[in-house]
Amino acid sequence: MSEELKHLQDQVHPGITVFDFDGKDTPCITIDEKEYDEMLSKIAGQSISVNTDLNILQDGMGNVFVEIVLTFSKGNILKKFLVDAKTDLSFFESLAQTSMLGLSSPKSNYGKENVFMIQLPKPEKANDALEIIKNALIPKNQK
Repeated sequence: MSEELKHLQDQVHPGITVFDFDGKDTPCITIDEKEYDEMLSKIAGQSISVNTDLNILQDGMGNVFVEIVLTFSKGNILKKFLVDAKTDLSFFESLAQTSMLGLSSPKSNYGKENVFMIQLPKPEKANDALEIIKNALIPKNQK
C-alpha cells in the first residue's frame, strides 16, 4: 500500500451511515456531539443554504475517496469529511437517490429527532458523482 493511500485511509471520517427516513435510505454523517451542538447554535432559527461539493479522488487502481465539503451560508461554518467510496458506496447511492444528506450527533435518533437535513440544490450532481465513483472503483486494467 502506498504512503498516500494509507494517509487517505487514516483521514476517512468514521461516522458515515445510511438510515431510514420516511421509507427511504438516506445518507447521514455523524459528527462529535459538541461540534454538532456548536453548529446548530450558530444557525438556529435562520434561513440558510448549504453548498455541497463532492471532490472525487481516485488512483486508477480502484481506490476512490470523496471529500464532502459543506459550506453554510451563515454562521461561518465549513465542514469537510473524507469518505472511502469503496466501503461506503451505499452512502453515495442513497445520496443520488434522495438528494438529501443528514448531519447528526452520536445521540441523535435517526429519522426522528436531532438530525439536520440538507437538501442538495442540484440532484444531478449527486448522480454524476455516483457514476464517476462506480467507474473509478473498477481498476483500469479490468475494464
